[in-house]
Amino acid sequence: MSGPRQWLASIACTLFLFLSVPVYAVAVGLAALRGRAAAYRAAQAWAASVLWLLRTLCRLDHRVTGLEHLPDGPSVVLVKHSSTWETLAQILLLPRQTWVLKRELLWAPVLGWALMLFKPIAIDRQGGRAAVEQVIAQGRERLREGLWVVIFPEGTRVPAGQTRRFGLSGALLAIEAGYPLIPIAHDAGYYWPRRGWLKRAGTIDVVIGSPLDLSSGDAREVTARAQAWIEETLATLDRKRGPG
Repeated sequence: MSGPRQWLASIACTLFLFLSVPVYAVAVGLAALRGRAAAYRAAQAWAASVLWLLRTLCRLDHRVTGLEHLPDGPSVVLVKHSSTWETLAQILLLPRQTWVLKRELLWAPVLGWALMLFKPIAIDRQGGRAAVEQVIAQGRERLREGLWVVIFPEGTRVPAGQTRRFGLSGALLAIEAGYPLIPIAHDAGYYWPRRGWLKRAGTIDVVIGSPLDLSSGDAREVTARAQAWIEETLATLDRKRGPG
């Protein structure tokens, strides 16, 4: 059970997150006048401010294992999506990146304008094969530019303890473009649930896996291995954390 203090801290962090978005979006736009690198640093400053507030008020920290598995050059990354937390933390945990996201996010005033500066791959989630082809074509371009491409393979946030079929676009992109494919698991959904105001105190575990073997050239097989590794890693984290 979480007491009143944790609820008040959680509400304060959520309000800061919502209210800071337009402020930092404008800051990102202004920083972009000095180049995309400056705009990216402004985005990192925003993410760092939110994570600092979570540590300070909500007593919610994180630890990362497996950083040694990150290649030196651009890669495709498959990240479990169960919270808002990872959308912020990945900006700080991984090299300069862009993201596959739903195109509706670009329609949001101010926020959408800021997102466009980072050259996201904005897809129609109902687009089927056309969306996959878009990820492959634009993802190849982003990787060649030196950007990492981050993908939520389930396509949407999934509550902690649940899963849904992984899409093939990440594996297809990595195989066809010839770049590493990295799986990442984390238990942020337990501490900051999907559509939840309460942030539980504790330490989020982020586990970065080794680059997946792509030699089979079979996107379905590679994706199945990625999903198995992520879900097995989450099960291990659940056992370590224990009941409650």
